[in-house]
Amino acid sequence: MITSTLRAAKWSLLSFRRNPAATFFTIIFPILFLIVFASFSGDDDQNKVVPGLLGLSIVSATFVNVAMSQVRRRESGQLKRLRGTPLAPVNYNLGQGIASLVIVAVMTVVVTGIGRLLFGVQFNLSSLGVFIPTIVLGSIAFTALGLAATIIIPNDDAAPAITNAIVFPLYFISDVIFFTDENSSGFVSRLGDVFPVKPLVESLQPSYGPVVDSIAVPWAKWAVIAAWGVFGLIVASRFFLWVPQTERR
Repeated sequence: MITSTLRAAKWSLLSFRRNPAATFFTIIFPILFLIVFASFSGDDDQNKVVPGLLGLSIVSATFVNVAMSQVRRRESGQLKRLRGTPLAPVNYNLGQGIASLVIVAVMTVVVTGIGRLLFGVQFNLSSLGVFIPTIVLGSIAFTALGLAATIIIPNDDAAPAITNAIVFPLYFISDVIFFTDENSSGFVSRLGDVFPVKPLVESLQPSYGPVVDSIAVPWAKWAVIAAWGVFGLIVASRFFLWVPQTERR
């Protein structure tokens, strides 16, 4: 089981490397956003821009990348052929999760490094006990949601438009692009709290900026992220499609 799962993860990473669209939306796009937004932000806002854009990177590396790549594989017949091999569906999907974690780990280092080198944003090593679980939980949850999202994407051409139509409104209400006051109780702030992007970003924020001795564990925010991950897992387990759309007509 472990060997087949790792093989699926390796295959997914190789496929990602050969896909220009996935590379752009997952790696280049968040870096461009980081450089542009941090360049026009003050020092206080830069401490929010870096974790915000790291959250965007995590969503891009998991939800966006997984949804786009799985639809492409489905419509090209690759997933159908995989069902005819000894590789179990659970091993395949676990492999996608591992591949997503690898990409997220790389993007975490890249975004944190750019924030430090170009904008002087510090990383609090004392926050690793919260930071690492947040990264892992967010990666798993958004990978599951990416698998679930494939059921509403009809073909490969529609995948970029639909995935970005889902995530971009969330970026605007989740302290990724625009920042709300910490004590804000407005509708937009409350709406952002319901979806998983804002809790992810807020869980990452204490890791950047002025060094502190300890960071509180964001149990409530983790609960929101986990709940969405469970939802994605249930939907994907029930409705995930393995055959091209043309064969379902």
